[in-house]
Amino acid sequence: MTNYLWIVVILIIFLCIRKKRRTAAAVWQIQNRRKQNKEILVMKELAKQFIGKECIIYTITSNDGSVQGVIKEIDDGGMVIERNSGEREIVNLDFVTRIREYPRKKNGKKKGLILD
Repeated sequence: MTNYLWIVVILIIFLCIRKKRRTAAAVWQIQNRRKQNKEILVMKELAKQFIGKECIIYTITSNDGSVQGVIKEIDDGGMVIERNSGEREIVNLDFVTRIREYPRKKNGKKKGLILD
């Protein structure tokens, strides 16, 4: 029984290390591509359209894949987001893959379920 437990523990550790390596490789690849193509300036200009609006910001590095809140300001390489709880968070524009305005129903209320 203990042999199986050790095999499961080693397998879990191996999968965690593999996930970290994949994430690091994806981050390195995107940073390298953006430095070559100067996409940061384009993303900055496009993100300015959403200042003051409640948005969902999809990133590579966040645990759940997205950050929700009102975009307060955008500076060189980063954006300030204020969450519903009042917390402020700064997100690096290098890691932003998508910005989406929070979907609403016809009557203006927020949608409860968002499927991406």
